[in-house]
Amino acid sequence: MSASAPRLEIVALEGVPDVSEGDDLCGIVLDAYDASGLAPEAGDILVVAQKIVSKAEGRLVDLATVSPSPRAEKLARETEKDARVIELILSEADEVVRTRPGLIVVRHRLGYVLANAGIDASNVEAGGEESVLLLPENPDRSAASLRAEIARRGGLAPAPGVIVSDSLGRAWRIGTIGTALGGAGVTALADLRGNPDMFGRPLMVSEVGLADQIASAAAIVMGEANERRPIALVRGLAAASEGARAADLIRPRELDLFG
Repeated sequence: MSASAPRLEIVALEGVPDVSEGDDLCGIVLDAYDASGLAPEAGDILVVAQKIVSKAEGRLVDLATVSPSPRAEKLARETEKDARVIELILSEADEVVRTRPGLIVVRHRLGYVLANAGIDASNVEAGGEESVLLLPENPDRSAASLRAEIARRGGLAPAPGVIVSDSLGRAWRIGTIGTALGGAGVTALADLRGNPDMFGRPLMVSEVGLADQIASAAAIVMGEANERRPIALVRGLAAASEGARAADLIRPRELDLFG
C-alpha cells in the first residue's frame, strides 16, 4: 500500500501591525499566532514578507537624503526613473544587466538578478513616494536570527523553519511569484538526482527549489496589495534542514544563461 500524500495547511496569521524600525519581529510573530487562535508547533514553517523584515531592520530610505551621481543621472534618463532611486539601485548592485525605459535589471550584491535591486515603494507608509525600502542586508541571517529567537521565546525544539519571501519576476515567464530571499531551518534546494522515477529509472537533473515553492504557495494567502497578511504559517511539510540557506538557490554566474 502506497504512503498517503502529505496534507498541507497554509494559513495567513492575523493581527500583524504596521512594522517600523526596531520593532520586535519575534514578538509580532508570537502575537500573530495567538491572534489566529494557534500555538507554535515543532515542524512549523513561517513565511515572512521581506517588507516587514526590511522595515524592522531600518532599511527605509528617505529619497531627500540621496544625491545621485552622474552615472545615476544618465541611467535615470535612459530608464525614465527617479535618479535618486537609480543611485540606490547602483549602491545595492554589482552589475547592471539590462535597461529600457521603465526598467532596470541588475545583479544584486547578494547574487539575485532582479528589477530595481528589489527596491520598492509599495506598502511603504512613511513618506509615500519619497521613501523607498531596500532588501535586508542579509536575508539568510535575518531568517536565522528570527528563527532562533522564536525557538527561545516560544520554547520550541526543534525551532520552526523561517523563510523571508519577496515577489520576483523570472527571465522566461511573465508575472511575479513568491520567492525565498532568505531561509533558515528549511530545505532550500532538494537534490533528487539519483532517486528513481516511478519506473525505476534514476533521475538525472532534478533539483527542486523547495523554499521557492513554499514561498510561492504562501504568497497566495498572504496577498500582494492591501491585504495586511505579511506572515504565513505552513504545516504538514517535512522540510527541516539545519544547514540550508536560500543563498543555495542562486545560480552561479558561470551557469547563468540569462545574466
